[in-house]
Amino acid sequence: MGTQATGPLVVGVDSSTQSAKALVVDAATGEVVARGQAPHVVTGGTVAGGTDPGGAGKESDPEQWWQALGEALGQCGDAARQAAAVSVGGQQHGLVTLDAAGRPVRPALLWNDVRSAPQQRRLLAEFGGPRAWARRTGSVPLPAFTVTKWAWLRATEPAAADATAAVRLPHDYLTERLTGEAVTDRGDASGTGWWSPADETYDEEILRHVGLDPKALPRVARPGEAAGTVRAGELSLPQGALVAAGTGDNMAAALGLGLRPGQPVLSLGTSGTVYTVSTRRPSGDPTGTVAGFADARGDWLPLACTLNCTLAVDRVAALLGLEREDVESGGTAVMLPFLDGERTPDLPHASGLLHGLRHDTTRGQVLQAAYDGAVFALLQALDRIVDEDVPADAPLLLIGGGARGRAWRDTVRRLSGRPVVVPEARELVALGAAAQAAGLLLGEDPAAVARRWGTARGAEYAAVPCDTAARERLAETLAAGGPLLGV
Repeated sequence: MGTQATGPLVVGVDSSTQSAKALVVDAATGEVVARGQAPHVVTGGTVAGGTDPGGAGKESDPEQWWQALGEALGQCGDAARQAAAVSVGGQQHGLVTLDAAGRPVRPALLWNDVRSAPQQRRLLAEFGGPRAWARRTGSVPLPAFTVTKWAWLRATEPAAADATAAVRLPHDYLTERLTGEAVTDRGDASGTGWWSPADETYDEEILRHVGLDPKALPRVARPGEAAGTVRAGELSLPQGALVAAGTGDNMAAALGLGLRPGQPVLSLGTSGTVYTVSTRRPSGDPTGTVAGFADARGDWLPLACTLNCTLAVDRVAALLGLEREDVESGGTAVMLPFLDGERTPDLPHASGLLHGLRHDTTRGQVLQAAYDGAVFALLQALDRIVDEDVPADAPLLLIGGGARGRAWRDTVRRLSGRPVVVPEARELVALGAAAQAAGLLLGEDPAAVARRWGTARGAEYAAVPCDTAARERLAETLAAGGPLLGV
C-alpha cells in the first residue's frame, strides 16, 4: 500500500463516460493509498430509418463498466482487499435496462445521447410545458434526462422496452452488482425526470404516462443509509464491506470538495458544469438552464451542464493545427463550439458556429474564441444559479481536467471577473464517493469528512477585470444565430 494507514480504508469509485477509477483512501486522513483506472468504450447508435450520421447516439455496454471496475480495483492490490466500505459515483442520467435475470437488454443510453429530443418535446407539451415540469420535478427535462430516453426506447425499440424488467442509473447498476440490492440515492434520482423534490418519491403519474412500472425502479436510500454489503467473491473487495448508496458524479464531486452552501463550482471536463450547494428546495427554472437537483446529503444542488467543453475546444485546436495552449488575444472572432449539439443552451441539433472573421484574424484568436464560447455558456448559466447569498467576488472553485490548463483558467478569470481557486485534489468524484463511504463507516457527514481531508485546498488566482465586450459579442451572436443553431 505504500504508506501505513492510520485509519480504516475505504474505496471511492468514479464510473464515468470514459473510464472507471478506483481510489483506496485512508478514512482518517484522506490519503490516497492506492489507485486504479480502466477505460470504457462509447459507441454511436441508430436513429429511426438507419444510421446516426449526426452523432446523436452515445451508448455503452454496462457489463464493460463492471469489468473496468474490476480491473481498476485489481490495480489497487491488497489495499482494496482491506477496505471496510465502498461507494460508487457514476455518470448521471444514463438509462440502463435489465431483463428479468438482471442482464442488460441493450447498451445503456448515456447522458450525452440526444436522440430523445423529439420525445422530450412531446413530454413537455403533454405535461403542461416547461414551467409545469420545473415546478413538478425541479427541472425541465432535456434530452439528457432518463425519462426522455425511456420514452425514446418505448417509441423506437418497443421490443427492448417490453423486455425490460428493471431500470437503473449507471451507479445503481454497479451498486446492485456489488450488493444484490436495488438501491439508488436522492441525488442521482433527481436527474431522472420522474422524481419529485417536494416529497422525495417517484412521481407515479409521470411513470404511468411513459409506461414504466414503479416496481422496476430501485429503492431511494436516505442520506447516510447503506445500500448493503459486498457479496462474496465480488471483485477485489472483502465480503461484508459496507456499500454506501453512491450518487451521481456531480453530487459526488460536491461531496469531494466538502462544498458548503453558496460556494460556486465550475467544472471543465468532457462536459462543463456549474453548480453550488443550496439549502433551498428548488422552485424550478422554467427556461431549463438550471436543473434543480438534490445533493447526496439532504440539501440541493442547482446545476447547469454543457455538452461541449474540453473535447470540443481540443477538436478546434486540432483543426487549426495548434496545441491547446496556443491562444492569442485580440480580434473580433466569435465561436459557439456546439459540435455535439448543446444542452445549455438547449440546442440538441446545433453545430459549431464561427462568426466575425477578418483578414487579420489569426488561428490563435480563433482558438481563443472557442475557449470563450465554451466558458461563456457556463457563465451564463452560473448567473442563474448564484443568488444574493453569493458575493460577486466569491472565488470560483475550478475543477476538472481543464482546470490544469492555463488557457482555460485565464479565460474563466477574464470572462467571469472572479478569483479562481484550483484544488490540488484531482479525482474529486472518486474522492467524494470515498468520503461518502467514510461517512457511512464513521457515522459522520461526508462533506465534513472531505473538509477534514482538505480536498478543496489549492492554488489561488486573483480576479481580473471582466471582459464585458467579449461577453456582449457572444450574447449577440447567440441571439442572432438562432436559425443556424436549430432554434
